[in-house]
Amino acid sequence: MSKTTFVVGLDGSDAGARALAFAKDRAKAVGDCRIVICYVIEWSPFSFQTPEENEQRHKRREEEIAMAHERVLDPALTQAKTEGFDAVGIVRHGDAAEILDALAGEHGAKQIIIGRVGTRGLKERIFGGVTGRLVASASVPVTIIP
Repeated sequence: MSKTTFVVGLDGSDAGARALAFAKDRAKAVGDCRIVICYVIEWSPFSFQTPEENEQRHKRREEEIAMAHERVLDPALTQAKTEGFDAVGIVRHGDAAEILDALAGEHGAKQIIIGRVGTRGLKERIFGGVTGRLVASASVPVTIIP
């Protein structure tokens, strides 16, 4: 029998921390589990950049990935492993809803767990927030933690 896998979207917020805590509780209850912890650096293919910005894009991308690991992902991953969980950490650039669902498919996950963040900007009002888009399009059940 294969391990049950949960994908957790972590964003550095309190809601994200509660989502990871929920995933740990579920993993304890289920038993043989893996937790895939993912931090997504939002990036839109629709943003327009100058030639100078394009030159710096790779450097900024690497800096963003290092910062995400250092500030959010690595501490959460270290804590989960210290607590005895089978956990892996992933940082990706792109659309969070699409990436979390793709990771669920890649890892054969049974569930995606994310935190609900209450702040909404203009972009979320126009295009919909990550939570709404993920729930509408996910290939596996999504649990939203308040």
